[in-house]
Amino acid sequence: MQSGGGGMEDFRRVADSVAADIASGRLRPGERLPAQRAFARSRDIADSTAARVYAELARRGLVVGEVGRGTFVRAAARAPHPALTEPAAARIDLELNHPVVPEQSALLGAGLERLLRPDVLDRVLAPAAVPGTGAAREAAASLLAAGGWAPRPDDVLFAGNGRQAIAAAISALVPPGGRLAVEALTYPVVKGIAARLGVTLVPIPVDEQGLNPAALAHAYPAAPFTAVYVQPVLHNPRGTTMPPERRGALAAMLGHLDVHAVEDRVWAFLRADAPPPLAALAPARTIVVDSLSKRLAPGLSVGFAVAPPPLSGRVAAALRSGAWGPSGFALDAATGWITGGTVQAITEAKRADAASRQGIAAERLAGFAIRADPRSYFCWWDLPAPWRAETFVAAAARRGIAVTPGAAFTAGSAAAPRSVRLGLASPPPETLGGALGVLAEIAKGTPDDTPVD
Repeated sequence: MQSGGGGMEDFRRVADSVAADIASGRLRPGERLPAQRAFARSRDIADSTAARVYAELARRGLVVGEVGRGTFVRAAARAPHPALTEPAAARIDLELNHPVVPEQSALLGAGLERLLRPDVLDRVLAPAAVPGTGAAREAAASLLAAGGWAPRPDDVLFAGNGRQAIAAAISALVPPGGRLAVEALTYPVVKGIAARLGVTLVPIPVDEQGLNPAALAHAYPAAPFTAVYVQPVLHNPRGTTMPPERRGALAAMLGHLDVHAVEDRVWAFLRADAPPPLAALAPARTIVVDSLSKRLAPGLSVGFAVAPPPLSGRVAAALRSGAWGPSGFALDAATGWITGGTVQAITEAKRADAASRQGIAAERLAGFAIRADPRSYFCWWDLPAPWRAETFVAAAARRGIAVTPGAAFTAGSAAAPRSVRLGLASPPPETLGGALGVLAEIAKGTPDDTPVD
């Protein structure tokens, strides 16, 4: 194929973005794409460029056109061979991160025995309030303390999970039609939340220390925003943690611009030495969100939103109006697990597990451009040429391995990075090692080495 022209590169970039949506499941098999003219308007491209995008997607086998009906996402063919030498009943999932350690079920089960008493069960099955109970607030405040900072129990509000806590915080701070600043690579769920709330994202450049406060100030005049969503500790997907100087500069910039921050600390528990949140430096401007889904298990989770008094009412109202409050059963169970030491025991086990899995990744992917914190459950892989993220994701899928394209994390209209994120938490360690070995084998080849189904 011809290369080098700006128009050629533009249509490939747009095609990569759509392909990433298909690979991640945001566009599902059988879903109809917009008419080419409508697609061109939505992407601010020429009609002729849209036609080339659709042709490129068809060439890759990702869509199929039906005369008189339109263009549809093609159903993916089943991988003809397992990824590893042993047959596998299902794909190896390196997309979702659901850390599980062997001892957690027994620990969690022991903590549930109290809830099975009829008198206790009657109480915990009643509706739960967003402020929770006094015992729950005290337990949450002790859990969320870090680096010498601890929230006031009365500032803690509860959600069903971390995603709901994030949604409530954004809803409280950014009106429909408003703007939210985010890191240029951000948590994909935030993109969906913003779209549902009618909020426009303003991507802010990042560097090896995280979000750049100077870039935040530079972006503000052209696209004024009322809040910024940020992951200062174990950023997903890059794994970076802001050093003290950067956190101080960001806190000062919040005051200078008169904006608020939503600080996501869902992964911070993996660092025993986790620094204090921005709330320690900008207490009136920061809403801290966290959850138990990664610490414990996603199936029985509780989300936390620590909001300063001037914002607490707005966040509580958002939680109630969005039906994002906690369940009484989960809240009571979580309180017992925190105060009884179960959460701490599982946390320590998961820290050791994450470090072990990072060791496996470092060994199997040695020599590649991998960015990761040795304490985290994910890696950011800058792929070698000539791989693009979309073609690598497709090649991995044909070997039965699911990975996340960099475009899933890209905010705004920036070109999709030639990168993928690897979630290390879900497969058993031996399966993880084998899967990473297969990915390394794929990366050492070229897209032409991988047959198209």
